[in-house]
Amino acid sequence: MSLLKLAANVAACLVLIGLSVFGVAALSGIDHRWVDILAQFTAPVLLAAALTTLVCMVLRLWPATAAGLLACLVLVIAVWPQWMTVMGLRQAGQPTIRVYSANLWAPNTNVDAMRKSIVAADADIVILVEVGDTPIARRDDLLAGYPHRTISGALTPAGGARSIIASRYPIARKLPWRRDGLSAVGAVVSTPLGPINIFGVHLTRPWPYEYQWGQITQAMALTARRADAPPNPVIVAGDFNSVSSARIGRQIKADMNLLPAPGFPGTWPTKAPAFIGITIDQVYRSPDLALLSRRIGEPTGSDHYPVVTEFTRARK
Repeated sequence: MSLLKLAANVAACLVLIGLSVFGVAALSGIDHRWVDILAQFTAPVLLAAALTTLVCMVLRLWPATAAGLLACLVLVIAVWPQWMTVMGLRQAGQPTIRVYSANLWAPNTNVDAMRKSIVAADADIVILVEVGDTPIARRDDLLAGYPHRTISGALTPAGGARSIIASRYPIARKLPWRRDGLSAVGAVVSTPLGPINIFGVHLTRPWPYEYQWGQITQAMALTARRADAPPNPVIVAGDFNSVSSARIGRQIKADMNLLPAPGFPGTWPTKAPAFIGITIDQVYRSPDLALLSRRIGEPTGSDHYPVVTEFTRARK
């Protein structure tokens, strides 16, 4: 082996070992903030490792190729729990409801794109977070066909980012807003499946982008809100700023007994192809509901893709 080829193998192996660290972090189950931030990026890192391995194969760098295949295996195992989640078994003869959830991004003023996306989804329930001044001012146009609504936050200009639940079905009860640090809206919606507790949430960004305990305390606040709501089936959707297999996803699953929808394709950022995106826009459900489908919706002008999901009663 020539000196140049040896150097190329060593360099490629170091790169691939570095990429595999993201997978090891995700698989470790360690909740430390340094580990958690690495666990968020396993999907795009898997693509980087696959491309690097392919280049090594073309260049006949066989030691690096072997390292690359091992790194890809680790990353696939790490990504699998967020991409391939349990959907549940449907109960025969039960109706279906469709839910549309989206982070509209507060500076986004493209109400026409938002409306087009909502119409294309043809959902029964619409959950919106980070809704800015422009869509709030045009909410009757944006949510035409969804007469039953609850909105958190002020409707006046400069009222901040709001959250909305809008429904074709009556809202039996609006769940109270709290000063608990969580940006969320909640309602009991009277659906053909019976009353369902619907929550639209927006967790803060993870450390180091925001304070290190922010997401944890907000997930605890969500757990408390769910506990105080009526004992109905539950759907929680919105921007969690975390993949479902990382620290916050594990906390929600353990403390609230909720199940995430599959996280493929990704939802953020929209400038990247969805198949390499990070799914931080989650939809969780209680086990008494079965998830029938999950897909990405039409763009809204936001940096997040919307998510469209369908549910029915789960088989007992």
